Amino acid sequence: MKTMNAKIMPDLLDMARFFACVKSMKKQTSDIVPNQESGKAIDAVSSVELADENDARNLFEDVRKRLQNVKEWKRYAGNLSAEFQLVDTNGMEVQREPAKGDYLKIDIPGPGSKSGDGFDWVRIEEIVSTSTPDSESFGFRVRPTENPHDIERETAHFYSNESTSSFIVARTGNKVTASVHDRNTKPNTEAGRPGDKIRDVVVGTAGALTFSKLQWKNLTDGLLNL
Repeated sequence: MKTMNAKIMPDLLDMARFFACVKSMKKQTSDIVPNQESGKAIDAVSSVELADENDARNLFEDVRKRLQNVKEWKRYAGNLSAEFQLVDTNGMEVQREPAKGDYLKIDIPGPGSKSGDGFDWVRIEEIVSTSTPDSESFGFRVRPTENPHDIERETAHFYSNESTSSFIVARTGNKVTASVHDRNTKPNTEAGRPGDKIRDVVVGTAGALTFSKLQWKNLTDGLLNL
């Protein structure tokens, strides 16, 4: 009986740890990804499982730094990806870790937005970081916004400002995951300039159907060096 109890106890501890990790992972996502209300939901998830938990911790730290290095996203995602540049609240390009209130200036393949000076713009509205002995995560959420240099202050993006994108890297035990979650994704039909309105509807529809999913999957794979 003692031998059986000795065997059961580690199994129970492993199960408790597993379910605690699953619960933590769900919380990491729910803290930053909004509920899906309308439009499309797009998810891209990549993960790798390592033999050693210390190796997983080290990989998580590397992947977190890659996610924060916005300017290098095109290199991780491949040549067909858009280019991203971090811009501060004063509209100046910066090379540092993202902060709440910063902008991402996006140069997609194809025609640019006139209101965005040729670019699409999103703003970081939330940053979340969590850590427990068995799991850790880092992520931020962006929303389409105005060009900080444009006095018209209209949404300069092919998606509406109801849309969001959440970028998350997480470790649960010896598994490291990179993911992107688009929610309430729909084309921007409120552009004031006629040319932008046509462009936003066309690009936004294509993005919701194919482009965003492909780009985000390439990015999550690239962040993990898959």
